[in-house]
Amino acid sequence: MDDIDFRFMDFKEIVENLIVKDNSPSIPEAINRLFTDIANINRESIAEIQDAQVEEMAVNLWNWAVTKRVDLVINEEQKAKLWYVACKLVCMCGGSAASEEAIRRQILMNMKTGKGWVDVGNAVIADEFFQAAMAGLEQLYVKLMQRSSTEIHMALHKIAMERDLFKVLSYQAEAAVAQGDFHRAYTCTLRCKDMLMRFPKMTGYLHILCYNFGVETHKQNKYEESSFWLSQSYDIGKMDKNSVGPEMLAKVLRLLATAYVDWDDQEYYDKALSAINLANKEHLNPSGLFFKMKILLKSERANEELLEAVMEILHLDMSLDFCLNVAKLLMDHERESVGFYFMKIICEHFKSSENIGKALLLYIDMLLQRKEELLAKEKIDEIIIGQRTGRQLTTELVVCLHNILWKKAARSFEVQNYADALNWYYYSLRFYATDRTDLDLAKLRRNMASCYLHLKQLDKAKEAVIEAEQRDPTNIFTQFYVFKIAVLEGNSGRALQAITTLEKLLEEDPKENELLTDRDSPVMLLSIAAHFALENGQQIVAGKALEYLAQYSEDPQQVLTALKCLFCLVFPRVSQMPESENKKKEMDRLLTCLNTAWNLAVQCGKDLVTMREFFILSYKLSQFCPSDQVILIAQKTCLLMAAAVDLEQGRKASTAFEQTRLLNRALEQIHKCRHTWNLLKETGDFSSDPCETLLLLYEFEVKAKMNDPLLDSFLESVWELPHLESKTFETIASLAVEMPAHYPSIALKALKEALLLYKKKESIDVLKYSKCMHNLINLLVPDGVPSTELCPLEEVWGYFEDALSLISHTKGYPETEILWLMIKSWNTGIFMYGRNKYVSAEKWCGLALRFLDRLGSLKRSYETQMNILYSELVEALDRKKGSLFNEE
Repeated sequence: MDDIDFRFMDFKEIVENLIVKDNSPSIPEAINRLFTDIANINRESIAEIQDAQVEEMAVNLWNWAVTKRVDLVINEEQKAKLWYVACKLVCMCGGSAASEEAIRRQILMNMKTGKGWVDVGNAVIADEFFQAAMAGLEQLYVKLMQRSSTEIHMALHKIAMERDLFKVLSYQAEAAVAQGDFHRAYTCTLRCKDMLMRFPKMTGYLHILCYNFGVETHKQNKYEESSFWLSQSYDIGKMDKNSVGPEMLAKVLRLLATAYVDWDDQEYYDKALSAINLANKEHLNPSGLFFKMKILLKSERANEELLEAVMEILHLDMSLDFCLNVAKLLMDHERESVGFYFMKIICEHFKSSENIGKALLLYIDMLLQRKEELLAKEKIDEIIIGQRTGRQLTTELVVCLHNILWKKAARSFEVQNYADALNWYYYSLRFYATDRTDLDLAKLRRNMASCYLHLKQLDKAKEAVIEAEQRDPTNIFTQFYVFKIAVLEGNSGRALQAITTLEKLLEEDPKENELLTDRDSPVMLLSIAAHFALENGQQIVAGKALEYLAQYSEDPQQVLTALKCLFCLVFPRVSQMPESENKKKEMDRLLTCLNTAWNLAVQCGKDLVTMREFFILSYKLSQFCPSDQVILIAQKTCLLMAAAVDLEQGRKASTAFEQTRLLNRALEQIHKCRHTWNLLKETGDFSSDPCETLLLLYEFEVKAKMNDPLLDSFLESVWELPHLESKTFETIASLAVEMPAHYPSIALKALKEALLLYKKKESIDVLKYSKCMHNLINLLVPDGVPSTELCPLEEVWGYFEDALSLISHTKGYPETEILWLMIKSWNTGIFMYGRNKYVSAEKWCGLALRFLDRLGSLKRSYETQMNILYSELVEALDRKKGSLFNEE
């Protein structure tokens, strides 16, 4: 037995285990294994296995797949894979000598397997089985004809064969449509259609099949193919009206009309209209009538045809809602003459209906949108009269009417036609007098008050606001209008009371109020209130509104603006007030603002500019407070942070002018901060506070970047300061050479001071020392070229020696730094060699070898190469030793 036999035995074992252990979690894996392995098995490789055994295994696998799919153990694709395997096994048996029963079984299994693959979306595999089914039918036909003794027997066998052929052809059509092969699908379907005379019971099946093809191709925007399939579906459905009802035929025709319309070509609109007319004739349906109107509008038919269509709708006794939808459709397509005419007819036709109010409201809305205001007013008057005479609108329609009136008023308000807006609000008010159930009269009165205020009719506005307050005193907008009236009347007390009430309402639950847009939000109302009070000279009232705005706004910029305005209002008044209870209250208000500004400054860490503004404002507000230690600390922090932000912005400035402006501003804050710091030091021990160091660094950075001629004199006192740390000197060194500053001599001196401080410590911090030494040497030997202008070469050598000494006697010096020192000294030696300074060259290269000896894991990577290079250098030096006397 060869390898393939062993594979079949494994295959057989998998099948048996799958059927026996059907709850195994490895079922998906087993199915995939069978699906893959069946390709390696053929009848020759299992010749010793009897057909009966193979067929039994195939049938058992087939039936197991059916059962487990019903029990939802496997999915459709897994079932298709198992049928694929079972069908392949069955087809291996019998060959040309297979019995009629075996051939029939193979045909059935091929058909079902192919259909299964179509259903899971793999039409390519499906075609393989449909072709096998066709071959099986031909084989069976030959056998049946050979043994048929009479014409009757032959006819019976032929009918049975053709029934299976019909199924296979329909399945092949499905597969072809799935693959986008219209010609093959068309051929298979027409063959099926030709066979319907012999199999009339299959009419409904083929009708639905073509309809589904039409739906699928329509989804794919293949309108030509879709129209063909839907036409076929209709034609086939008409062949047997007992199995296909008129509702279904109409449905097919409506989709056919849709396909023609979506084809979006003028020549197909007539076909669409014919299809929809035929659909409505088959079975009248509102959707068909509505779609007919859409087609007429899309094809831009004359108004006469539209009028004919709407009259047809009325004669067919369509519902009021349907008629109103048609009217809306006409208006949406700007067929206003037909639309208004139809609305007029609708109102007359349904005048006795209890829902006539719905038609009247739509009519009014249409008239108002088209600026037919006089006619709209007539209809509104009719409704009001009807309300008084017993023909009342429903509660829902009452709300709709008010919405229509208010929308019209709002449109007039937006174009500043306040008198017209009032006119429509008055209509709403008149209607309210007849129905006191569903209108928010307070809101109406507020809207009217707003119009009166714009028209400078203060008394009428006040009257409207009083009624609004009586009905809805806890509404923030009511209190806002109370506030505006009080301000305009110069009643500061009433205005303060209103703004305080407004604040309390916000504090309770602002979400319960009628918030519509950001412009109408409570916080925005406070902003508007403050602005309104200022415009009308009510500074005290404006101050209270600004105070609340700063308290409730979540926008840092808005809060900043509010606090600045409040400061400008309060500052002149407080500065002139004598000591009194009132002054104390004002001071408390300023302290609250100070806390707000401080907290927001801390929260604005990502927005440096806004953060600075808050700190500066905090500093200004703090100047009204007693200069105790707490206030001085706060002032010092504010100024220090403001200076830091100005410096940071100065570093990023895009122009020299902008940078100079920011640096000067930073210097101003630094001087103020130093004054505050000196006062603060008198109140206690602040030796651990880094303020003085920061001020020194900030001022140095400003002077360095601005190329201050007094920079050296400024630094004279700095070098003498006893408390400065190494880190401070390193920062000075970095700032001294940071663009646009360029003071390498200052940087050199600062780094020397830093190294000196590191050495003075009992325990040297090797990492910090190595970093400082790196910066110093890099300053003195940039790019391997010693800078003799800054420092003599002997002194540079001394720094290398210092580093080597520390490396020799201390652990923990970074190996990468040792490597860097080695390369730096070697490159210096090569530079000397190029300048004919051979003794110095040998000396520096020898120093590089001494650093090499101190390397750890990196030594092996560089040792050989360095020694070879050094040997070559020595040889070159020997050849040139006659030139040694040329070296200075």
